[in-house]
Amino acid sequence: MRPRRKPAPLLEGSRGRRAMIAVLAILVFLTVLAAAMGLGTRAAERQLGRQLAGRLTVQVIDGEPARRDAAAARVLAGLRASPDVAQAAPVDPAEIARLLQPWLGSDGADAGLPVPALIDVDLASPDDVTAARVAALARRAAPSVRVDRQQGWMSPVTGLLQTLALIAAAVVALLAAATAAVVMLAARAGLETHRATIEVMHMLGSTDVQLARLFQRRIALDATFGGLAGAGAAAALAALVGTRLSALRSELASAGLLGPTEWSILALVPLAFILLATWSARVAVTRALKRVL
Repeated sequence: MRPRRKPAPLLEGSRGRRAMIAVLAILVFLTVLAAAMGLGTRAAERQLGRQLAGRLTVQVIDGEPARRDAAAARVLAGLRASPDVAQAAPVDPAEIARLLQPWLGSDGADAGLPVPALIDVDLASPDDVTAARVAALARRAAPSVRVDRQQGWMSPVTGLLQTLALIAAAVVALLAAATAAVVMLAARAGLETHRATIEVMHMLGSTDVQLARLFQRRIALDATFGGLAGAGAAAALAALVGTRLSALRSELASAGLLGPTEWSILALVPLAFILLATWSARVAVTRALKRVL
């Protein structure tokens, strides 16, 4: 007697299942990377905003170096005595000359060149009222003072970071939609392949819900294997990029590093992916069974 063949599963065979797991792993990999980029840029934008909101730059402008230095000393003393100022420090003239060198060359270090004196100010409170009081205080000490908020200088950078975060969120949404579409197509293909078997199971008393659970179980397993593999690879790549950013020793680059909160959110992505795939399979199968069979 010939041995009986093992009945085929209600979804694709081992080869099709491996392909399905690979596709799901790629989708999770891309989703986690996009989420990591969005979380990193959002964290950088928040930290940059916090750092710059409470900082001012005071310029003492005077063509006569002696008057300029005297005015800068008065402004600095007034700022340090104010309770609205957490810290005030003059910028080293050598640092100013270094910053001007790309435009003025060696002439930037000429003592006779009318270069303003700069004072960096950290406010005790980053609100607009405190900034206005400090600016008025500096102008009373020297009429030739110009006060700039560093937040205004960096607004294009913060705007760019916000745009990148929105793009990352849109990519995550598109990948979620693609995941749902792939799972639905796979579930419907399996349903069509095993139509005869499903008709027999219907005649034996199986309900649509019971049949849908068979597809759900297989999809959930495939999504679990693919999700863990894709998320693990994406997390390793994100950690590698974070290590390279730390090596840059840049304040802005370090601001984009993922913290415990961001890593916790990324850890939820595979779970959300599995739930989405399971729900998509259930919806696709139950709708197809009601419509066709």
